[in-house]
Amino acid sequence: MARRTRGAAGAAVLGVAVVGYGCPAVTSWPALRARLTPRLAGLGRRDHVALTFDDGPDPASTPQFLEVLAAAGARATFFLLGSMLARSPSLGRELTAAGHEVAVHGWLHRYTLLRTPSALYDDLARTRDLIENVTERQPVFFRPPYGVLSTGALAAARRLGLRPVLWTAWGRDWSPGATPESVLATIRGGLAGGGTVLLHDSDCTSAPQAWRSALGALPGLLGECAGRGLLVGPLNEHFGPGPTPAEPRTLAAA
Repeated sequence: MARRTRGAAGAAVLGVAVVGYGCPAVTSWPALRARLTPRLAGLGRRDHVALTFDDGPDPASTPQFLEVLAAAGARATFFLLGSMLARSPSLGRELTAAGHEVAVHGWLHRYTLLRTPSALYDDLARTRDLIENVTERQPVFFRPPYGVLSTGALAAARRLGLRPVLWTAWGRDWSPGATPESVLATIRGGLAGGGTVLLHDSDCTSAPQAWRSALGALPGLLGECAGRGLLVGPLNEHFGPGPTPAEPRTLAAA
């Protein structure tokens, strides 16, 4: 009986530890994070939309996004995977030369909940250092793979001076059946001033050629924002001086 009691107690302690480690993962639900953690969700100036891209830089696709952005005179934040930047450092420099912001997405695209705190720290530090060495820019923001945070990831980001930011609207452009039309329609459902939009400029972690749906939707997204009188830019302009940040309830359905 004593052994069974000790076993149950041990399981309870382990359960509490796991729940504690994974508690920040509740922020993976857009509606909840917009209400509870608006800054983490990416809520900023009401006259501005932050445009962000994950999973690059990819020589097969990223240059095409840069062409569309340049034609529109728009800039964005690119959350880079260290493993991708290591293969294409010149493309990383091209991003910053074009006026875009670079940020940390991690070295490997893995769930933070499945990694130890030390592994997470090493992963983020390695990526941050490579970004700094390649681009001569110090990244400020961090977005965890799949948008899932853990206590370990938050602690690592804090130690490295990185600010976690997720998103309020996305196009589900990573899915096999995505089209430019479906991506734009999905984004419209959560698009509002003060929001942060997530797209992907690479298919390295998604369906083959999935990036084409995001690329095809990009001109329409930029036009939609212009039609609403919303500025589009990187995160480093999203939280700066300007109109009062958007109210969480306006983006809760994102």
